[in-house]
Parts: sequence; C-alpha cells; structure tokens
Amino acid sequence: MAKLPLPEKLNICLVCQKFPILGRASDHGFLWPIARRLALAGHRVTVLSWKNPQGKREIIQDEVMAFFLGEYAYRKIEQFPELVKNKFLSLHSENPFHIVHSIDRGGYLIGKKRRALKVAMAYDVEATGMSKIFSLMGMAQETLGSLIRTAVLVGSQFLISYYRNDRPLLKTADSVFVTSPQQQFALERYYLFPEMKTHRVPYGIEITDLSPREKSDEFGEKLGLPSNAQTIVTISDMTERGEMVNLLRAFEKVAIKKPASRLIILGHGPLKKEIEFEMLSLALGSRVIFTGAVPNTSLPDYIALADVFINLSSRTSGFEPSLLEAMAQKKVIIGSEVSPISTIVDDGRDGFLVRPADVNSLSTLLVQIFSGELPVSEIGENARNKTLNLFDMNKMVKQTIEAYLQTLSSTGWYKKPKRKK
Repeated sequence: MAKLPLPEKLNICLVCQKFPILGRASDHGFLWPIARRLALAGHRVTVLSWKNPQGKREIIQDEVMAFFLGEYAYRKIEQFPELVKNKFLSLHSENPFHIVHSIDRGGYLIGKKRRALKVAMAYDVEATGMSKIFSLMGMAQETLGSLIRTAVLVGSQFLISYYRNDRPLLKTADSVFVTSPQQQFALERYYLFPEMKTHRVPYGIEITDLSPREKSDEFGEKLGLPSNAQTIVTISDMTERGEMVNLLRAFEKVAIKKPASRLIILGHGPLKKEIEFEMLSLALGSRVIFTGAVPNTSLPDYIALADVFINLSSRTSGFEPSLLEAMAQKKVIIGSEVSPISTIVDDGRDGFLVRPADVNSLSTLLVQIFSGELPVSEIGENARNKTLNLFDMNKMVKQTIEAYLQTLSSTGWYKKPKRKK
C-alpha cells in the first residue's frame, strides 16, 4: 500500500482534563497559547476537556473548538476517558483527525484503538507516573536512613506505576513529549521507550505581554502586609503535605531572624486544614497568609508583591508556568533541583535550586536574600532575559508541528518528512 504524503494542514485533537481556556499560570498554562497559534497557522484544533470557569459545554475562541465533557449533569470525573473516546469517535467520523495529543491519561482509550481508527497517538510524559517518582526523590534528606527509605519508596512506586499503568499506556503511544533531558533519559533507560519516538519541546508560557509590573502598595495593604514586609509567595494545590510542611519549617527559621518576613500561600486543596494546623503549631499565624484559590488573572498581582517566589513541587512533568512568569517579572525564584525547572535555571545566576526536604539550606538561602548578601537585582534581570530567550512561542509551535509530523511518519502510513539542509 502506497504511503500518503504528510498533510500540509493538520487536524489535531488535544485531550487534557484541565485545559485553561484563559489564564497563564495555571497547571497547563502553556496549552492555550500553543493551541491558538496552531489554529492561527491554519491547522484545525479541537480540545476535549472536563470543565471550564464559564460553565459552558462548548467554547470557540481564536479558531480553537473546545468541548467540556464535565459540564453535563450526573457526570463523574472517573468517566472522563470513556467520554473522551465517545466524543472523539463522533467527531472523527465527521472529519477524521490526523493526530491525538493527550496531555494526561484521558486519551488512553483512543490510543488502544489508534490503528483501527488510523490516527496517530502522542502523549505528554505527564500521562505517566514519572512526576510522582521525581516528587519522592525530592523528599530525600541527606541522611543514610532517609536515602535508603527514599530509594525503597521510589523503586516500589516505579514498579507499581510502570506495570499497572505506564507500560500499557506506552504501548499505545506513537510518540511521547518531554520537556527536559532527565525525562527523555528516564523514558529510554527505565521505561524502555524508544528515543526516536521521544520529542523534547520546552513548553513555557506566552510572555509577550509580561512587561515587568510594579509592586502595588495598595494591594499589599489589602492583604495586611506591613510596609517593610519581605515577602515570599508560593502556589500549591495542597495535595502533597510534605512540600508545604518543609517550606513552613524553613520559614519558621527565617521569621525568627527576619521579623518583617511574610509568606503568602496561593491555592486550595484537600490538605489545606492539615497545612494550616502545621502553620499554627509553628506559631506562624500572623506571618502566613492563605489566600485560597486565586483567579489566573490575579496571579501577576501576587507575583509582583513577591521579593522571592518559591515553587518546590517536583510533581509536574513540565515547567511550572508560575515560576516562568515570576522569572519574566524579574523575581528571585527558588525551585526544586529534581523538577524540570532545574534544566534551565543556572543555580545562583538566574534563580536558585534546592532539595525540597532540605529545610536548613532553604532557610539559610532566604535569610541571605533578605539580608542583601546576594545580588537579587542582577539575578532578576538574568531570569527575565533567560525566559525571553528560551520561551519564544513561535519556536515552540514550530517544534510542536515538527514533532507531530514525525509522529505521523512513525505510524508507517505517511512518507518520511524531508530532511532540512
């Protein structure tokens, strides 16, 4: 059977349980700019997601068609993969898709039938359990007992995740998208996924409108910040107690030496009460502010308040949009040394990297920043310049399209893309 020429214009189906139709610094803030740019380039883009803040079942915006399958009565999140499959089959019968790009496991049932459906299947590495592995690694402390416990936990978690979920999923993949060399290496070495089917695209955020913002004294007063406050801002989904407890314990040490320091915690989640209890047990009640869930449009205002922006989560498989936005705003950022952000931050030059469980190192670093011992203005400038240089949206979209074409070619149905001289 003769192979088909690669299509000039693609019909793309994006699957993601949390798809931010608005906003930048949400869980998958990079998705909307890429989807929009793909559509503006003439490709047909359809999104299958769960819910949206507007409560609409369908949204058409900037040539992108988005269906929100959870905006119907009596539907449960556990049904998402089945609902995705059914909606996809309906749309595919009317106008066949070339490729499905599933950011999470939502597209797995489509992947199982990809050969019969004649559609290429790409996943983000987030669809696997790799982020959980990195999170466990970040909780290790520099003691023999802790290192041994962490090694056992990582090994058992990997085996459970790999044989129960990841191995079956990867068998349905024509390609996997990663953001860092560590993820690419892990996929090949431990998950036994072919390197030739792995594509590294440095997802980021659309930063063309992120001119540096001035700190709003009025906004600070509204939050109860003193005029001389030295402010730390962090964001959390409060599903992992250890990440926040370590930060609170580090901040306790900082608050003793720097009484004007304040910690603002953005976000809401199932473990909020436990985290608040830990905060109260450390006698930090007057120095820690819990804002609850914050609209994406308000996040830049909180970032502008920050002297330091921290995100120690290692559970994401991509670059944290909130960290990138803070870097673009010339803020001193502190991230996890075992998260993807570690591949772009030059420790001490355009940000800082710590092991999330290393409370002493984190507290010492914060005291040094607040004491003026580190060149924070220079670090902020370097951070913004790096973000502007690395996360060019046109380049990201170009790399995404090239990866899609290579994925189509790998199915055996299409001719190989021409090599560029």
